[in-house]
Amino acid sequence: MYASLDTHARSPNPQRVDPLRVLLVSSEAVPLAKSGGLGDVVSALLSSLHARGVDARLLLPRYGWIDPSGYQRLTDPLGVPMGDGERWCGVLRGELGGAPIYLLEHDVYFDRSALYHDEHGAYGDNVRRYALLCRAAMQLCHALDFWPDVFHGHDWQGAMLPLYLDIGLDPRFRRTASVLTIHNLAHQGWFGHGDAEALCLGGRHLGRLGVEVRGTPNVLCGGLLHATQITTVSPTYALEIQTPIYGEGLDGVLRARAADLSGVLNGIDTDVWNPRDDPHLPVGFDAADMSGKARCKAALQREAGLREDPDAMLCGVVTRLAHQKGLDLLAGALDRILDLGDVQIVLLGTGEPWAEGFFRAAAARRPDRFAAFITFDERLAHLIEAGSDAFLMPSRFEPCGLNQLYSQRYGTLPVVRATGGLRDTVTNLDDREAGTGFVFHDATADALYGTLAWAASIYRDERPVFEAAQRRAMALDRSWAQPAAHYEYLYRLAAARRREERAA
Repeated sequence: MYASLDTHARSPNPQRVDPLRVLLVSSEAVPLAKSGGLGDVVSALLSSLHARGVDARLLLPRYGWIDPSGYQRLTDPLGVPMGDGERWCGVLRGELGGAPIYLLEHDVYFDRSALYHDEHGAYGDNVRRYALLCRAAMQLCHALDFWPDVFHGHDWQGAMLPLYLDIGLDPRFRRTASVLTIHNLAHQGWFGHGDAEALCLGGRHLGRLGVEVRGTPNVLCGGLLHATQITTVSPTYALEIQTPIYGEGLDGVLRARAADLSGVLNGIDTDVWNPRDDPHLPVGFDAADMSGKARCKAALQREAGLREDPDAMLCGVVTRLAHQKGLDLLAGALDRILDLGDVQIVLLGTGEPWAEGFFRAAAARRPDRFAAFITFDERLAHLIEAGSDAFLMPSRFEPCGLNQLYSQRYGTLPVVRATGGLRDTVTNLDDREAGTGFVFHDATADALYGTLAWAASIYRDERPVFEAAQRRAMALDRSWAQPAAHYEYLYRLAAARRREERAA
């Protein structure tokens, strides 16, 4: 099933169209808005495309916590026609990574204390909020006299754009292509039939959304049906989501669009994640001189209240404490792991209450071997990546994953389950010449324990093998250079295909 690591789309040979113009539409972008890896990916992709000479721009909501100072306000408010009336929005212009960014102001929808939910649960108008963002993208292009070759939507929040293009909501974008990237298929944008008119999907247009999942219309499904090209964030995940196990009810749609579906691995910001110059570390290091890593390990052991022991294999965990991340596997194996005697674990993260409670109690019960920081701390996250010998990611599914890439950059060997991007980026150390981590397959506590025990034995008894794998991992190119080039290729492919279709 996984023999092919990419699924390239069918299309005529793309003609070069210079300069290539792309408008990215996203609900998140660091440092302005972030709930997970989406924000990191969008910002890094934007700046990398800009560096390649693409006229790439980003539209993002201006959430209540975003300081408007430093941005230039567009003179005229933006009128956005929705099915239940016109919405008037402000627009701020600034730069992010050298590229233009536009912040859409609409206080009723975006001046809130959190992205998608409050203490009572998900906002009931989430789909209306991001439908406005997608519709505003088209209106903004008119206001700017900026006519993109491609709209690039991200996750369900950007998935209405391909549908709006195809139903002819604005005929002036008849030849504009769309690319839709799935960062996590589990989030789909469900809404009630009564909202269809407000979303500009009244009458026959509602049927363009395709199959109903969970008995309600689904924004992401509509985007997948109508996008010119579809991408997701790793080749293996692109294959997995075409199966019932990982397809979240949309596997049939994705199989039907398989020829237009590509898996493009994410990169990381190698300036932010650079062990030689990381301001969060007590001392820097690189593959040529790893002595600084040993000092980071000692500093992490001190901060975590663990015994300073260079011979203990120190394992890091930085994650959302959620079922997806396989924390139940770690919980089920934890005492056996700590009983190995030469393994220590430092965990950083917040999430599901059971997990927070379990790991707090474990840290109190085994303070010599296990430390839990139930919070998020950027400095500590960097120190854990730098000071750990191994990094645990027992995910049940992982579209791409970023922490294994950070870990490899810092000479910290990932211990991962073979799923999604983890499968694509970590080579098991049973290949002594190419291994860059440790890989297990079954989603069980026993499989995690056995693999971690094997890693600890190599660290203890075959240290040169372990250290050679660390240096190989650090030598990998995890930058955005190759992914950005791949996206540019797909944009040109989509633009050429859309022009050909509309000319027919």
